[in-house]
Amino acid sequence: MDDVEGARAPGTRATGATEDERLFSLPGAPVEQQVESAQTPDTWRVLRILGEFVEGFDTLARLPPGVTVFGSARTDPGDPSYAAATETARLLAKSGFAVITGGGPGIMEAANKGAREGGGLSVGLNIELPFEQGTNAYVDMSMHFRYFFVRKTMFVKYSVGFIVFPGGFGTLDELFEALTLIQTEKIKHFPVVLVGTAYWKGLVSWLRETAAAQGKINLDDLEIFTLTDDPAEAVACVARARETLRAIAVKNQQAGTGHGLW
Repeated sequence: MDDVEGARAPGTRATGATEDERLFSLPGAPVEQQVESAQTPDTWRVLRILGEFVEGFDTLARLPPGVTVFGSARTDPGDPSYAAATETARLLAKSGFAVITGGGPGIMEAANKGAREGGGLSVGLNIELPFEQGTNAYVDMSMHFRYFFVRKTMFVKYSVGFIVFPGGFGTLDELFEALTLIQTEKIKHFPVVLVGTAYWKGLVSWLRETAAAQGKINLDDLEIFTLTDDPAEAVACVARARETLRAIAVKNQQAGTGHGLW
């Protein structure tokens, strides 16, 4: 997939409906004023989705262990979170991790910038949106996805952990997706680090004092994630997870299971 495929200036609007919008529209319900001359049936759309999975797996399979950094696209370079994300990604790169982001502006740009400053691989997995965000200038390896769920699979599959900076709905979506996968034991030894105690403390308090207090989650579910303001601590969390996974991979190889991780 070409690095600039689908790229537009930040904030400009794409023409027509996105593929996700078409996918989730009811059969026969128009998704835009102008009716397409040839609608793509969902059964054939599956092939496009399959192709996107195949291309993602093929492109990212040779990455070193990665860490995905999430956060708001609206974060300005003068924001303290921007500087913290840059430093965190720089330390990740120095520790041998690939740094993976959504490829856009804000925290994503900061993390890709830090990865480059640290001499590591800077990866951006962008997404087709009604208002294109473009790919930031610090991405070394870029992919452009049509479907959110394919992109989200790549974030988890090729990361050993998530580091999450202050963000909005998209950031929260990725955060709770990871927490759910960990809680249900779909993924293991996968740290989630929330950076910015002042920003996250309200959410953490609600989870403890409302969700856990009413039995909607267990209190020990709050141990799934780590809260910090220190980039070095965030990197140490994912570094410990990498060593655990390496030990498991060695054990599996010695046992002849073939379940190596990298």
